[in-house]
Amino acid sequence: MIWLTWRQFRTQATVIYTALVFLTLLLAVTGPQLADLYGTVGDGLFDRITSADRTVYYLGLAVVLLVPAVIGMFWGAPLVARELETGTHRLAWNQSVSRTRWLAAKLTVTGIAAVAAAALAALAVTWWSGPIDQAVNSGGTGADPFYPRIDPLVFGARGVVPIGHAAFAFILGVTLGVLVRRTVPAMAATLATYAAVQIVMPLWVRPHLAASVQASLSFTEAKPVTIGVDSVQQVDFGQPGAWVLSEQTVNASGDPAPLPTSFTDCPSMSDCAAALDEAGYRQEVVYQPAGNFWTLQWAETGIFLGLALALAGFCAWWIRRRTV
Repeated sequence: MIWLTWRQFRTQATVIYTALVFLTLLLAVTGPQLADLYGTVGDGLFDRITSADRTVYYLGLAVVLLVPAVIGMFWGAPLVARELETGTHRLAWNQSVSRTRWLAAKLTVTGIAAVAAAALAALAVTWWSGPIDQAVNSGGTGADPFYPRIDPLVFGARGVVPIGHAAFAFILGVTLGVLVRRTVPAMAATLATYAAVQIVMPLWVRPHLAASVQASLSFTEAKPVTIGVDSVQQVDFGQPGAWVLSEQTVNASGDPAPLPTSFTDCPSMSDCAAALDEAGYRQEVVYQPAGNFWTLQWAETGIFLGLALALAGFCAWWIRRRTV
């Protein structure tokens, strides 16, 4: 069964692993130079970084974020759905191989390959991006094109979380294939469901996986960056690399309130900040500090691995009891 399973998905595996090898080689060639530059200039890295480095940064980010989705669609969804659609599962089940062993072989071989692919991509990109992430977390100036590694746009492409995402996406594809029994609809359903989960997780689940910090800051403390007609749009509250969950301006009574239009015509930002402080306005900020990165990583990885195990158990039950 192991040999047969490999034969069935080797083309898909070859395509993804070939792309990952080329990405790894690109990162291995360009990474040491970036690390040396950071070692020389430290937080001044962003003044010396090239457009080519920016391109590699976003390329690596995109690849790691896409790998789980691709695995779920092209490895997971067809794995069982193709057998059920064509009827070849009946031939396998009429041999000496039981349904459970048949499914276990498929999930083990392809699942290990899926997790290994995600781990390879995440390890390479996390290593290459290390100097940039350190400079961002240290408050390096000019970091605007780059994001903190705890930010939702980057979080899924760092550390161990991509492994959990890949395992979940793969088993999700298998599960939907078992239920839908048609390859193309199962692939489409896998992509849609995985995308929905990736929206739900940072919006409603991840913020609660570690204790957040709530700060109430005067505007001289908060150092406003931009002030709009309705409210302060952005403040620098002295926590580089943090993930801001919510931010609002409150008046002297502690109620959310827009700023009077007179404050938008201050001659300088410092004058605006002083005037806002005198009027009793403050900025309320809730955030996940940069130091919670690994706590969130391990918690989210555990959630996705748990979901993957639960879905695998469901698939085994469905194949044994419901599928004919």
